[in-house]
Amino acid sequence: MVVKRGGYSHNGLLAAGTDRGRVAMWRKVPDFLGSPGAEGKDRWALQTPTELQGNITQIQWGSRKNLLAVNNVISVAILSERAMSSHFHQQVAAVQVSPRLLNVCFLSTGVAHSLRTDMHISGVFATKDAVAVWNGRQVAIFELSGAAIRSAGTFLCETPVLAMREENVYTVESNRVQVRTWQGTVKQLLLFSETEGNPCFLDICGNFLVVGTDLAHFKSFDLSRREAKAHCSCRSLAELVPGVGGIASLRCSSSGSTISILPSKADNSPDSKICFYDVEMDTVTVFDFKTGQIDRRETLSFNEQETNKSHLFVDEGLKNYVPVNHFWDQSEPRLFVCEAVQETPRSQPQSANGQPQDGRAGPAVARKGFAFPSPLLVSCPEQLQADVLILSFFISEEHGFLLHESFPRPAASHSLLGMEVPYYYFTRKPEEADREDEVEPGCHHIPQMVSRRPLRDFVGLEDCDKATRDAMLHFSFFVTIGDMDEAFKSIKLIKSEAVWENMACMCVKTQRLDVAKVCLGNMGHARGARALREAEQEPELEARVAVLATQLGMLEDAEQLYRKCKRHDLLNKFYQAAGRWQEALQVAEHHDRVHLRSTYHRYAGHLEASADCSRALSYYEKSDTHRFEVPRMLSEDLPSLELYVNKMKDKTLWRWWAQYLESQGEMDAALHYYELARDHFSLVRIHCFQGNVQKAAQIANETGNLAASYHLARQYESQEEVGQAVHFYTRAQAFKNAIRLCKENGLDDQLMNLALLSSPEDMIEAARYYEEKGVQMDRAVMLYHKAGHFSKALELAFATQQFVALQLIAEDLDETSDPALLARCSDFFIEHSQYERAVELLLAARKYQEALQLCLEQNMSITEEMAEKMTVAKDSSDLPEESRRELLEQIADCCMRQGSYHLATKKYTQAGNKLKAMRALLKSGDTEKITFFASVSRQKEIYIMAANYLQSLDWRKEPEIMKNIIGFYTKGRALDLLAGFYDACAQVEIDEYQNYDKAHGALTEAYKCLAKAKAKSPLDQESRLAQLQSRMALVKRFIQARRTYTEDPKESIKQCELLLEEPDLDSTIRIGDVYGFLVEHYVRKEEYQTAYRFLEEMRRRLHLANMSYYVSPQAVDAVHRGLGLPLPRTVPEPVRHNGMEDARELDEEVVEEADDDP
Repeated sequence: MVVKRGGYSHNGLLAAGTDRGRVAMWRKVPDFLGSPGAEGKDRWALQTPTELQGNITQIQWGSRKNLLAVNNVISVAILSERAMSSHFHQQVAAVQVSPRLLNVCFLSTGVAHSLRTDMHISGVFATKDAVAVWNGRQVAIFELSGAAIRSAGTFLCETPVLAMREENVYTVESNRVQVRTWQGTVKQLLLFSETEGNPCFLDICGNFLVVGTDLAHFKSFDLSRREAKAHCSCRSLAELVPGVGGIASLRCSSSGSTISILPSKADNSPDSKICFYDVEMDTVTVFDFKTGQIDRRETLSFNEQETNKSHLFVDEGLKNYVPVNHFWDQSEPRLFVCEAVQETPRSQPQSANGQPQDGRAGPAVARKGFAFPSPLLVSCPEQLQADVLILSFFISEEHGFLLHESFPRPAASHSLLGMEVPYYYFTRKPEEADREDEVEPGCHHIPQMVSRRPLRDFVGLEDCDKATRDAMLHFSFFVTIGDMDEAFKSIKLIKSEAVWENMACMCVKTQRLDVAKVCLGNMGHARGARALREAEQEPELEARVAVLATQLGMLEDAEQLYRKCKRHDLLNKFYQAAGRWQEALQVAEHHDRVHLRSTYHRYAGHLEASADCSRALSYYEKSDTHRFEVPRMLSEDLPSLELYVNKMKDKTLWRWWAQYLESQGEMDAALHYYELARDHFSLVRIHCFQGNVQKAAQIANETGNLAASYHLARQYESQEEVGQAVHFYTRAQAFKNAIRLCKENGLDDQLMNLALLSSPEDMIEAARYYEEKGVQMDRAVMLYHKAGHFSKALELAFATQQFVALQLIAEDLDETSDPALLARCSDFFIEHSQYERAVELLLAARKYQEALQLCLEQNMSITEEMAEKMTVAKDSSDLPEESRRELLEQIADCCMRQGSYHLATKKYTQAGNKLKAMRALLKSGDTEKITFFASVSRQKEIYIMAANYLQSLDWRKEPEIMKNIIGFYTKGRALDLLAGFYDACAQVEIDEYQNYDKAHGALTEAYKCLAKAKAKSPLDQESRLAQLQSRMALVKRFIQARRTYTEDPKESIKQCELLLEEPDLDSTIRIGDVYGFLVEHYVRKEEYQTAYRFLEEMRRRLHLANMSYYVSPQAVDAVHRGLGLPLPRTVPEPVRHNGMEDARELDEEVVEEADDDP
């Protein structure tokens, strides 16, 4: 064949004519669809050739309409580019091979026929009984008759589209659809209004016909009756989905409940959307590949308002794809498939057959992992590189839009033809039709132009019965929506191993290990079931699922799961098991360093098995196992092994090589390598074997090696050189052997030293040896003592009157020793006037009374340590509780006598006698501890004792002490004592601070407390109350007189003069304060004579008092100067202290607390 002429068109087609009348064509592959760096012929895809007659001499592309003129000498042919037609319905597929030739396949029987027509075919429609073809002017019907296809009817009809069901043919003309017979007789008209447009799209699925118009309206009809009846009213796509231009193609489901529509843009270019109209709910759902959104639009009939619900559907993985074809399964109304192609940059999307999408083209795509409303994450990068994807979905009102499966269109396929469970059907490329051996795995070849591929869940079940098929459909649906329980119920009665394997694979995706166990059982996969059971110990769910994935051969999923849960140790093992050693090493070096050495070791073993010894040696070294693995590996190549040993200069390897040489009888060479390895024991052993004992002794003495010394000692012992044997046994720390030799040979002096260096058992054996001999009993006592055998040591010391040794032994006795032994030793110390040591032993023997009595008799001071040792635990069985308390009180009494008041307090408290404890604490004078003890004891008597003690302190200067006094009296219910304390406070305020206001307040508090007190003598209480009330009245009168002085001085002075006439005034108010007030008044009035009279009267009544304490020296001087009298001798004014500013507030607070106490 010779190519004569060629030409290139504007739409990317290259045409060439041959001398045999064929026109070959190639289409240019876009850059982003071709292989990276593709050049030359790899950039062009061969198309279906066109056959003509004669020798082609010239070809020329037209300027428009994709026309090609061909000159074959005898005539000129005008070729028009048109998409090859194909159709699949009811297990019959018709594929156009050439302008006049069809390939018709009856898939149920596997029979294929070639149908040649007299017209240039522009469309084809197939049913189970017949095939219809048309060219826009004529329609021809063919039916199967036996083994041949014959014509069943022909009629003229200018219809651009056609559909057929049973005996009816559906054609279109202006504003109507005609229902005809096979001979063209019109039986029924399906009318459309002018506003609805002219029908231009037809599709039949099941018993339903859907019609689309050129004005983007659509309507469906029910064909199950004799005449077609409207199934849904005519709807406008533009109203349902604003912004769309028109309809590119439409299909309906087998139940007629859902209509899928591929819209076109305003410029008639394909849109990236698919629309799904729900006939019953009157809603439309729009899925946009470009934006990844699903929008559900609901039209409310009562006010025609729309509501939108938008959901994120996919990621950016599909944004470059455009749907070009779509089909519904012909029996399952929920199953939908579409074909999507990558959008060509700066040009309109191409259909699967390379032609611009025109509404009748047939390719479509699908992908996996789509679910509504959850987002789709594209997990297979190779799918994104495919130029065409096949996507299948489950669509239901309850669960929405759910992706079932996705995969790239098979390379040998030309376009998607349709779907009918359990297969997807494809048209084959013409050049692939006769190359059955190159069919892609998973695609089953059908003769001629049709191939098929089973749905993912039907692999291995292609020939199943209807019940199994329905069960698997339910299984697929429930798996897609994620309901594994319902999916499991759907297939539990199916016996097919392939079904259960598929279910197990889905369990990897859904991570349902409980269902996976059942699947593995039904598969008979014992190894997988065992691996899954052993994996239950792993804490991460992903790690357990990865084990399942590994057993099912889903290695990529297993790898991703291990990475997701960050179980790099298991990922390392996974790579090793898969033979992916470089990845295993990389994981170990960066993430699993715990197992790095073991990984190196296993890889070295792998290299050794692969006969790559040099690299194996390197990795054995990295794993630090070369010291024993390399000698094993090179055991058959001794020269190489010797070179390696000398090269590494490793002591372990030198020792191994020396042992090998020794086994071969090469002693001198072995000595050399033992010396390099510094293996002194082996050196001594070989020298002894050669009879060179002196050299062996020299090595043992210089190195001090225990094993070498022991071996040499045995050598000397065998030669009856006892001294040397004992010496080297001692250096080897084999004291038992040395002691044995000393006893056998009477070496008593060495025996004592060796026994002291040895274990307690050897000491006791040596002590018995001395005891049996009856000499050197002090050594026997010492050895028994050192060995911890105190009873035997003491018995022997008493028997032999070794008092010095007895004292040494007694020092090591404690409470764990035998009480009888302790008592015997204490008697010994008492006899020798060592009372402190005797007390310690008595306490260790738990003889507390005897120890205390000894302390009292010998007037010994009881230390805190001794007191603690004498204290018996509360729950102890050594003493009854009453005896325990008596003992504690005796200890406390002894501490009181020796002045250890704190210790006495502690012991009284432990004995439960808190009153005595408080008395001991009061004697200590520790105010802080007294206050704390009273607070925690919570006893009335203790509160009173503490308050009485605190009154003896300088409480006038310490407000905290005064607060504690008031608080303790209040908590102790000693209100009469508290009243006395308030009375004392009032007197202090008067005597020291002249603060009669505070004094009156204190007297008031005293009166309140005394009134509340429960006195033993009511008469006495009444008398005290009357006295307090009288004093309060006098103080109040004096306060009132001083307050009214500024307003009415005369009345104030009169009241003071009347106060001076009151009997017993001095017991309440200081007379000097009254006289001082009067003197100060008359000095201010310059009535010095009256002032002097009151001064003299004050001197008579207070003859021993210091006048300056009541009258200022300046006032006295003024009186004397006013009367011309000599000035008196001045006396310094006494220092005054601060008053109790906050006492009253504290009093009120504590008294209120006392009132609240029960």
